[in-house]
Amino acid sequence: MPTGAVLQRALAAQLGALLTEVQWARHKKPGPTSEADLVIEVTGPAGRRRSLMVHVKAELRPSVFPAWARSTPRPTRTSVPVLAMPSVSPRLAELCRREGWSWLDLAGNCRLDVPGLLHIERSGRSPVRRQPRRGSNLGTAAAARVIRVLLSPAHAGRTWTQRSLQTNTVWHLPDSKPVSLGLVNKVVQHLRDEGFLDPESSGLRVKDPRGLLTAWRESYRFDAHQRLQYFTLLKREQLGKALDNLRRQAGGSCLYAAFSAAEHQAPQVRQSRTWVYVSADHLDALVQHTEAKPVDSGENLVVLVPDDPGVFLSFEPAGRSVEQHLGCTDPVQTYVDLYKLDGRGQDAAQAILEQRLMKAWKAAGLE
Repeated sequence: MPTGAVLQRALAAQLGALLTEVQWARHKKPGPTSEADLVIEVTGPAGRRRSLMVHVKAELRPSVFPAWARSTPRPTRTSVPVLAMPSVSPRLAELCRREGWSWLDLAGNCRLDVPGLLHIERSGRSPVRRQPRRGSNLGTAAAARVIRVLLSPAHAGRTWTQRSLQTNTVWHLPDSKPVSLGLVNKVVQHLRDEGFLDPESSGLRVKDPRGLLTAWRESYRFDAHQRLQYFTLLKREQLGKALDNLRRQAGGSCLYAAFSAAEHQAPQVRQSRTWVYVSADHLDALVQHTEAKPVDSGENLVVLVPDDPGVFLSFEPAGRSVEQHLGCTDPVQTYVDLYKLDGRGQDAAQAILEQRLMKAWKAAGLE
């Protein structure tokens, strides 16, 4: 991996190659100034000129980027700030967009936005060398338990200690242990580095819930859960009563999931199947109560057996339907499940985001 002046020359060459692809644009050889590591002047039609103020960094954590970006010389009407690094993470790219910065990496991935002149956006190229993974993997079941606690709309705006976070990762789950305090510490440090936690808070407080939700969503593995298809002759009201009877037996180890949870949490969401999470220990009881038969197609009951009981962590009251009393997955869990599903799953996820999550975050001053 190049460093120092070699890194500057490599990134300047990559930027020059990108601009060369715009046939009508002319650009001069870059040079350093007191305001940036490199400055490239780009001339467009009718002689319109813009200066790309390129700031080269070998490494920059998302948590420090906003303050660093605001401390650099302010761009003018004819200049655009550009962050150039060996590799730019999706989180850092999103922060660049929010702060009005362009960016590029050594592989040619970029987002160059020069108002009134050009816009180049490219992604998907493998980094020249992947950075060693640091911090926590948000795709693990244990990390997911911590994130559910932080993002639940029931906890919007709350300030935590690591111990209180740990306590809430087990809640009512039978025969289950909380996430270790060491793992909570590891997840918290990763979220700090990525800029998801408020550095000025005396405790742990989420400052970018939508960004954290997106990061978790991208790491979340819905296909890690076992998905089973059944058909039952019970009508909707009868099925609701059967599932309520199962609730009394299974306790918190059975909840409405995905589209069925969304019907309670975003009422305009409608579809014909019933979706439930149930623990493996109570699967036979569910089949018995619902008089369901396994099928290869034409199912009207979808049963999800989770790879981790953390999906049963719900900080919301049970569904208030007159006919059905089984609880629902927490809205944040409902969102990530729906987002991974075909058949208008992302539309339903958007409804949950707007009606349940963002509404709570805005009320807490987080949006």
